[in-house]
Amino acid sequence: MVKAYLRYEPALSFGVVASPESNVVYDPSGRRLLAAALDRFAAWDLKRGLPSATFTPSSSSASLAVSCVASSPAAASASASSIASGHADGSIRLWDAETGACEATLHGHRSAASALRFAPSGAVLASGSKDCDVILWDVVAQAGLFRLRGHRDQVTDLLFLDSGKKLVTCSKDKFIRVWDLDTQHCLQIVGGHHSEIWSMDVDPSEKFLVSGSADPELRVFRIRQSVEEGEDWNKWDALKLFGEIPRQSKERIQTIRFNKDGSLVACQVAGKTADIYRILDETEATRKAKRRLHRKKEKAAAKAAAAEGNGTVIDPLPAQDSQNPTVVVTDVFKLLQVLRTSKKICSVAFSPNNPPKGCLATLSLSLNNNVLETYSVDNEKVSKMYSVEIHGHRSDIRSLALNSEDNLLMSTSHNAVKIWNPSTGDCLRTVDSGYGLCSAFVPGNRYGLIGTKTGTLEIIDINSGNSIDVIEAHAGSIRSIVLIPDEDGTVNARGFVTGSADHDVKFWEYQLVQKSDSDTKHLSVTNVRTLKMNDDVLAVSIGPTGKHIAVALLDCTVKVFFLDTLKFCLSLYGHKLPVLCMDISSDGGLIVTGSADKNLKIWGMDFGDCHKSIFAHGDSVMDVKFVPKTHYMFSVGKDRTVKYWDADKFELLLTLEGHHAEVWCLAISSRGDFIVTGSHDRSIRRWDRTEEQLFIEEEREKRLEETFEADLDNAVEDRYGQKDDAPDEGSVGVPGKKTKETVTATDAIIDALDTAEEEEKRLNEQKELQNNGEGSKSKPNVIMQGHSPSEYVLNAVSSVRPNDLEQVLLSLPFSDALKLMAYLKEWSVIPLKVELVCRVCLVLLQTHHNQLTTTPAARSILTELKDILYGRVKDCKDTIGFNLAAMDHIKELLTMRSDAPFRDAKAKLMEIRQEQSKRSDRSGGGERRKKKKPKPSVQS
Repeated sequence: MVKAYLRYEPALSFGVVASPESNVVYDPSGRRLLAAALDRFAAWDLKRGLPSATFTPSSSSASLAVSCVASSPAAASASASSIASGHADGSIRLWDAETGACEATLHGHRSAASALRFAPSGAVLASGSKDCDVILWDVVAQAGLFRLRGHRDQVTDLLFLDSGKKLVTCSKDKFIRVWDLDTQHCLQIVGGHHSEIWSMDVDPSEKFLVSGSADPELRVFRIRQSVEEGEDWNKWDALKLFGEIPRQSKERIQTIRFNKDGSLVACQVAGKTADIYRILDETEATRKAKRRLHRKKEKAAAKAAAAEGNGTVIDPLPAQDSQNPTVVVTDVFKLLQVLRTSKKICSVAFSPNNPPKGCLATLSLSLNNNVLETYSVDNEKVSKMYSVEIHGHRSDIRSLALNSEDNLLMSTSHNAVKIWNPSTGDCLRTVDSGYGLCSAFVPGNRYGLIGTKTGTLEIIDINSGNSIDVIEAHAGSIRSIVLIPDEDGTVNARGFVTGSADHDVKFWEYQLVQKSDSDTKHLSVTNVRTLKMNDDVLAVSIGPTGKHIAVALLDCTVKVFFLDTLKFCLSLYGHKLPVLCMDISSDGGLIVTGSADKNLKIWGMDFGDCHKSIFAHGDSVMDVKFVPKTHYMFSVGKDRTVKYWDADKFELLLTLEGHHAEVWCLAISSRGDFIVTGSHDRSIRRWDRTEEQLFIEEEREKRLEETFEADLDNAVEDRYGQKDDAPDEGSVGVPGKKTKETVTATDAIIDALDTAEEEEKRLNEQKELQNNGEGSKSKPNVIMQGHSPSEYVLNAVSSVRPNDLEQVLLSLPFSDALKLMAYLKEWSVIPLKVELVCRVCLVLLQTHHNQLTTTPAARSILTELKDILYGRVKDCKDTIGFNLAAMDHIKELLTMRSDAPFRDAKAKLMEIRQEQSKRSDRSGGGERRKKKKPKPSVQS
């Protein structure tokens, strides 16, 4: 009988506040900040410091890491999907901001999405990618419009101009391109930057565009407001260089963003600073220009006075310049504040809501140490308002420990210990500590033990969240803390063992101490025995019955001793690199060791013989643990995977993928119903055991299929863009791309067409037999579920996602395309399918135009469609127009009805205000006359 196992699946991920690879942006309401957390992103309520919603894709993978986030303008957010996220695999996902549901997944880019921006209407989304292309998406139809090619390197930022009619893109190729979206061609190419352009933004009034690179200055462009504007403009130019602003920092620009009213612009560099500039209005800029010229005039006069003594003549400044000074870029952009943070800034975003009283704006930013901070910007200073940091570690997680009841989880990093609720992911306590490399709960679950990199042993109180005692335990870093169990396998207060890089394995016992009479007793530990080794101790493991202790050394060996006498028992030799982790099974029969040589070795504890050596991971094995009371085990490694093994059959049962960086540590619950893993990506992931069964053979076949499909994908198209030939200058391409889904959908349509053709033949034969009086009544086709052939094919075409439809139709052979066009006339009668029929007809005509015009059988179909489609589209257009006009009329009626009770009161109020303003004008004029009378007497 084939043995079945229970499957483990991803259940929860927590510990990441903000990923450094993505930007932050406010949601359409302006009340929450959207920050990416690996393959998902959360909407943070900054005042409360809690996530109010989490947006998670259906599957978890490192290829789905969020690379950019965008939200639609607040005015347009009610019409369609209001949040978009770009991912590392090139896909774009559209989300509903209210429900957090993923409404569509758009495939078009061949590599990671790098920039996203909604049009002012919110109905169009532009995406730029590392594959150098820009794709325009219809958010309402959830389909691609067209692809813009022209950039020679990664597209880094993009924005809309002229109410969404123009698109401006910048790239690492040092150029800015302006595209006309109506004609789908490039209007202007702007050069001038000497290095890669990383970001740009435009103010809300669309007067200035600011772009930044690694150059020592920002470039500011004027935007053409109208066609008639200025004779010195080129006919097709939309941008014109206004000037350059010298920057404070030497690092390259990372993000440039204007605030809501366009009075401030923040220029964040790839470092710890962000420069905030104030944009002056025309009167202030003119006044500043006059002051600049006045200072220049004074300097010139001083130089002239000094030159007269020397007998030289200096030309005076033109009088016209001092009267009507030319405003330059430094007169408009004034450095207001320099924001400095403790860690490197990853992204900045201005709040679209009105700032608090007395502030100019509210600026939020994400730091590369997993923190979100919000600052208020004022004329005098920049002050911190909120900080979101308790929900994650500042650096990678080095150890995990579950308590005996599995309701508390302890994690350590370079400067803090955090206590979590593993079932919800909530952070309960944060305790400052040293660099914790290992940890354990003291029996009773009131205290925790932390072994640090400096060799100290820290004892923390779980309830109060305080560090009770710090003991200088070892001269080197402590790599392992293992509790000593009883003979029956239970862990009580016998003590624990620590292994360190100072070659010592120390045995400790608990004791209660009281520093003074007024203080309460607290836990402390004392060293009772020491086992000296010949090399650095990397890992220590004790058998569940407390009989043996195994010590892994830097010389690649594992020494096994009797725990009571510390006499040598076994030596496990075979690994080519040091053993980094190991564990002994619950029955004490097996010991598994994981090494830096990527192998797992399973040994017998009776004779120390190696049962099996398994090439387990693609990099070093960092932790391995047996599931309690079984011979199943979990291993984690630097290859980012978690693997589930059967140590009796030496079989790989399951590979769990989800972490985005090296997995350092692992903890298994006492019942084996869930495991927890900690990673270099600062995330903690929980994997739950389900009731679903898995079979070894099926999993092996599935892994082979995935490997084959991955190789096939890489062979069909280059994941990192076209390297053989550069795209044509400003060319337009098809927005979608060929995926496994489009191939499957093409096969489904071809099958439906073949089935429908056979069914039509059968029905015609049946009809002829009935006419001859021979046949009986025809039975419905079971495969077609009672549908007619036309309905069956229509269902197959309708089930294709809107974004994939174009690629699916492009993949159809001409013979099948001709069959499909024969059904279009019948489908066009259905009002809801007119748009689908038009899309199908247009794509097939564009693809097979030459063959269709030369095929006699297609002429009749094309002639009929020509007569029908125009009328059907016009009918739909008239219906939609009528409905829109009716809705506007109803809206007007509702507004009139809502203010009906107050209409008379409004009119009366306006009359009273007019009378008051007239009286105030009269009284004001009389006072002015009275004030003017005494003036001549004073002068006389």
